[in-house]
Amino acid sequence: MSASSSLRQGVCQALAAYGLWGVFPLFFYLIREVPPLEILGHRIVWCLLFLAIVLAVRGQWRWLGEALRRPRLVGLFALTALLIAANWYAYIWAVTGGHVIEAALGYFINPLTSVLIGALVLRERLSALQWLAIGLATAGVVCMAMRAGHVPWLALFIALTFSGYGLLRKVAPLGALEGLTLETLVLAPVALALLAWLHGQGADHFPAADAGLRTLVLLSGVVTAAPLLLFAGAARRIPMSWVGMLQYLSPTVQTLIGIAVFGDALGARWPGFALIWTGCALFSLDLLRAHRRTGPAAPPETITMPGQPGA
Repeated sequence: MSASSSLRQGVCQALAAYGLWGVFPLFFYLIREVPPLEILGHRIVWCLLFLAIVLAVRGQWRWLGEALRRPRLVGLFALTALLIAANWYAYIWAVTGGHVIEAALGYFINPLTSVLIGALVLRERLSALQWLAIGLATAGVVCMAMRAGHVPWLALFIALTFSGYGLLRKVAPLGALEGLTLETLVLAPVALALLAWLHGQGADHFPAADAGLRTLVLLSGVVTAAPLLLFAGAARRIPMSWVGMLQYLSPTVQTLIGIAVFGDALGARWPGFALIWTGCALFSLDLLRAHRRTGPAAPPETITMPGQPGA
């Protein structure tokens, strides 16, 4: 695949992933009767089952034996699994608890950390206009935190866990499908033990739920896997700074849903949002100008394992 085609594919994958994540509050609102910890367990189990079906249909199993024989690789994906599971739980807790705007704030902060990681850790160069855009977005986040009157710990936790996940997935030597499968495989024993314990305590809600709710919980596997596969593919094809700034689509949609559907009030937070959206517009404009002037950068190298096609 040419550099230009890979870049376009990465941008499309990122936009699709962030668009899906943007409407997540609607899905989790529909299953709010189920406690967050139980939802998390079901997400992991049904996500793994969905991925196993996809791998079986594609006949794409050879990579797994090789991966499991590499302790350092398993350890790396155990870390990414821990980060994404923590992020999932925090987000589910926030949405089902009526904190949609605060959860969205976490995903407004996350792009800043992603861009800074790209600049400081991966040595991705940023132009003066891009630094200005980051400064405006940072000022917007600080403004919203000050308006809230407290340190937004939940938002910061959501941001840091996902930006750390994005960095590790960018450099991890597995494709999107294989990496997510290994992550959920690592988490599955814990999830199954959790669900078994809840059932033994009579504290699970799934068996007694109506058919509609059970169907939605079962679909949580597909809902979980689809945007993560798209995100992991995008993270390997476009610069980390692009990943970060494109991500503003998700919290913007979440915020609008929080206001229109859940009745959250934007109130005094609107100056912060205005600063963030201005920063996003400047950053996007600069990326477009640079792309037209110099052409697309070469895509990041994809490391494949025996029997594993590229992401």
